[in-house]
Amino acid sequence: MNISIPSRVFSSAGLLPAAVVVLMVCFEYTGNSAFAVAASVLAVFAVAVFSFGVGASRVAFVLIAIALVLWAALTTTGWLEATAIAAQRGAMIMALFTALTAIRSAAMSAPEIVECGRFLARQRPGLRYTALTIGGHLFSLILLYGSISLLGTLASESAAREPDPDIRRQRTRRMMIAIQRGFAATLCWSPLGFSMIVSLAVVPGASWTAVALPGVVSALIMLVVGWGLDTLYKTRGPLKAHPQETGRWLEQLRPLLVLLCVVLVGVAMLHVVTDVDVIGAVMSLVPVIALLWVAMQQPPSGVTRSANVRQRALLFFTHELPIYRGEIVLLFMAGFIGSLGAFLLVPLVQAQGLDLTAIPPWIIIVAMVWIIPFTGQLGMNPILAVSLLVPILPSPEVMGIPPTALVVAITAGWALSGTTSPFTASVMLAASLGGVSPMRAGLGWNGVYTLVAGAALTLWALALFHLL
Repeated sequence: MNISIPSRVFSSAGLLPAAVVVLMVCFEYTGNSAFAVAASVLAVFAVAVFSFGVGASRVAFVLIAIALVLWAALTTTGWLEATAIAAQRGAMIMALFTALTAIRSAAMSAPEIVECGRFLARQRPGLRYTALTIGGHLFSLILLYGSISLLGTLASESAAREPDPDIRRQRTRRMMIAIQRGFAATLCWSPLGFSMIVSLAVVPGASWTAVALPGVVSALIMLVVGWGLDTLYKTRGPLKAHPQETGRWLEQLRPLLVLLCVVLVGVAMLHVVTDVDVIGAVMSLVPVIALLWVAMQQPPSGVTRSANVRQRALLFFTHELPIYRGEIVLLFMAGFIGSLGAFLLVPLVQAQGLDLTAIPPWIIIVAMVWIIPFTGQLGMNPILAVSLLVPILPSPEVMGIPPTALVVAITAGWALSGTTSPFTASVMLAASLGGVSPMRAGLGWNGVYTLVAGAALTLWALALFHLL
């Protein structure tokens, strides 16, 4: 839908997602549904405006959502409430994306963070994969898939210095794979990730405090499997002299580690002290940290710190957020369609006489690990897949599945989809920076990895099912 409308309209519309953040934070802390309704209305308005500046694939999601609303209105009595709940789910995801975009914007302009990435990309060949997969994991906790853009660009610059085209291509592939897998592992446990936020929203009785440690184990499984396969498959050739990186790890990574501690500890403490949901803690704390971080950065010559903060904030609202309008439309629609679609599918499943409680619980656990990456190959966003499929299931209590085990299985499948689906932002970014097709960067680079890591994650989820 490339209808030409004035750019100032998009610039003004960038204020809408920011307002959605404020309203959703108020809702999380007060429980007053009026704030959620207002946030939903503004989110729908933002999507309506941004839809005139996105590609056909994004517009298709909007048309599907409209069709679902009409279907619900014609066939059900509670369609209005269900639509409002779906809009609230979409507003929540929009608010989370906006908050995380704010801290990503602050990080990308911080010279010390960029230098951290260069330090990782400069490591010697024998250590480079480990450095980039661990670094990619740490960066992704803050930047999400923006870490692939940052580290991938720096890694490509480093590989470009290699004169041999075959070695350069192989080195680029290994570095991109390391960054990809480091990012995907965060989806297993990070309280800032969509995977955890959406999974906790659709699994009754689940909490991040209970899922965090098992999720960290899932992440370690993915990182270790990736390192093992890289060690097994990496090309071995004649040793060449390489400049040795002399910087100390702790010293070079200190800015990133300090930022991670502030964000993660702050979110955990806010969650525990105020008893607000993790998403509420993230949405309220992360933008504040981003604002303070910008205030601490050296302003341009002749500009005061306060003026720099005002200019950066205005630029963020009127320029940066509108640039991400495609992602905003997609993420809102994935949450909306998944929620409303589940509302429509549950009666259909019941009408067919399907008794999902008759399915052995361990099969549900295994299915959650594998069905999400499978649907990812069909073009289904994990937010959509999880929001659509999980509500169809009976509650974990009825199925006899511990909520933690179910969330671990869901986030494991989400992480595997993040390394293989050619339709996800992480794979498309890696493909672009690696100079290959998304299909090649997905299943081509990570097919064997997905089978091995998926098997290990399945066993871990089943172990939690029996132990909890």
